[in-house]
Amino acid sequence: MRAVIQRVSSASVTVDSETTGAINAGLLVLLGIHKNDGTKEIQWMVDKIINLRIFEDEDGKMNDSLLDTGGAMLVVSQFTLYGDCRKGRRPGYSIAAQPDSAKLLYLQFIDCVKQKNISTASGRFQAHMDVELVNDGPVTLLLDSSKLF
Repeated sequence: MRAVIQRVSSASVTVDSETTGAINAGLLVLLGIHKNDGTKEIQWMVDKIINLRIFEDEDGKMNDSLLDTGGAMLVVSQFTLYGDCRKGRRPGYSIAAQPDSAKLLYLQFIDCVKQKNISTASGRFQAHMDVELVNDGPVTLLLDSSKLF
């Protein structure tokens, strides 16, 4: 499982002129699912993201987590995070999960975040989405459940 995490002042996702999810301060998470991912990866990723100390405390240091701040999370599916661009000019997606299993894991990820009492919004799986954000900082991090980076 891979994620691009962006600390935001606000973020929203729109599908066919309909806003499907919007948050104020918190995290925008672009989430990619690997073909071998399962419950273990979901739990690791959710725990890692919600506890990352990437929000400023009263002294201006990044010491607070999403849990500490009471911020929200907007989760957007992003299979292209598993695009392999090493050969040729067209990315290959052979290690990304197939849509049926990816959708199930994506929805489980969102449910897991909600179970942590975090206000959660989302995009629409397999839809063409317009994502808008105000990156706060900017703070952008990459996570990989296989700990490749």
